[in-house]
Amino acid sequence: MKNQKSDTQNLNNNSNDTGYNSNSNSNSNSNSNSKIVLAFSGGLDTSFCVPYLLEKGYSVHTIFVDSGGVSNEEKLNIKRRAMELGATEHHEVSIGESLWKQVVIPLIQSGHWYQNQYPLLCSDRYLIVEECLKLCDQLQTNLFAHGCTGMGNDQVRFDLAVKSLGDYKIISPIREIQRKTSQVRDYEIEYLKNKGFTVSDKASQYSINENLLGATISGSEIDLWQTPGKGSYVLTQEPHLTEKKTTNLKLGFVQGVLVSVNNEKLHHQFNGEKVIQFLNKIGGDYAIGRGIYTGDTTIGLKGRIVFESPALEILHTAHIALEQAVLSKAQNRFKNLVAQKWTELVYEGFFYEPLKVDLEAFIRSTQVNVTGEVTLSLSTGQAFAVSIESGNILKDDSAVYAQSASWTIDEAQGFIKLFGQSSVLAAKNSIVLNNSNLCEQAG
Repeated sequence: MKNQKSDTQNLNNNSNDTGYNSNSNSNSNSNSNSKIVLAFSGGLDTSFCVPYLLEKGYSVHTIFVDSGGVSNEEKLNIKRRAMELGATEHHEVSIGESLWKQVVIPLIQSGHWYQNQYPLLCSDRYLIVEECLKLCDQLQTNLFAHGCTGMGNDQVRFDLAVKSLGDYKIISPIREIQRKTSQVRDYEIEYLKNKGFTVSDKASQYSINENLLGATISGSEIDLWQTPGKGSYVLTQEPHLTEKKTTNLKLGFVQGVLVSVNNEKLHHQFNGEKVIQFLNKIGGDYAIGRGIYTGDTTIGLKGRIVFESPALEILHTAHIALEQAVLSKAQNRFKNLVAQKWTELVYEGFFYEPLKVDLEAFIRSTQVNVTGEVTLSLSTGQAFAVSIESGNILKDDSAVYAQSASWTIDEAQGFIKLFGQSSVLAAKNSIVLNNSNLCEQAG
């Protein structure tokens, strides 16, 4: 897994009083009426955006919102790229702990993946927008730009987040050039070269998006619904290369929130962000969390991506095991309906929809007794919950399922009769009707 721990202090040479690390181009002329904040990753799309916006007369303030998945060297390269492209200032901020609190905790408590497959690795987009708009406010501008294309889901997440959070104007250079050409990538490359800027030749056959939550990979044979190649996995070992021995991992929860790993309590130096990094590493070594999502996208097309989420899979497995043991049958059944709607809202761009807040209030209320420790056994591609310790397990000390009972045989038979009476009567009636119809047809 890529290194996410900071080894250097202040990647940028100077910082302003906004709380963001920033770097300025001394030869830039800033105009307060044309300042624009660009969500910048250093890739082809956002690299194109900088000179394009400059040509339109804007003073471009780039911001890289670090949601994990990049090394210190990469962050330095992103800063250098922004400045060489002509950015007035480059800013950087980390959202690792915010992702833990605003996304991971409610996602794990919900216990549901989008369409029972995908663990919402796209959720960092909303927090990226939040940080960009904070910078807009600090620079006293309402102009915000992003590098989303008009072909995917992220444009929906970015735009709806911006519209929900205030009165800002969205500039989308990639969508603007899509009005001119369908060969967007070729257009961007030629534009940058004509401006005298280099374009990396290392572009992979895959489109890889990595953050603290995991990685998503698309392109090439994946888009053609064929078997993904070896290069389509970036966080996890190939299964045949993993350790053959198993490893035990103990996770402790209090009211549905992870509080300890192998008896080490979470603290300032071992916070939620560090826990995710640790679990991604150990889970990745065992090829845990690999998946291929095939299903419905926000924009109406069927989508297919490879994804890797070792930490989320481990947390999900442990939390579900504990939750199923302490919630009532009615809670476990109904909660799935609420969780399904919550994941749909987050996936489709409605992160700030009031219903999402309502659903989270219900989900939190189900977590009051989800306290205890779960021991997982990790092996190639799998995490099993092998033991659960909790004072809240719903168990009858005088009865064990399929072994011993606290009721009589007569009571069991009476229960079965009443419990199934409606269905039995309906089934018998259906048989009578079917036989009657068969007789009429034969006659």
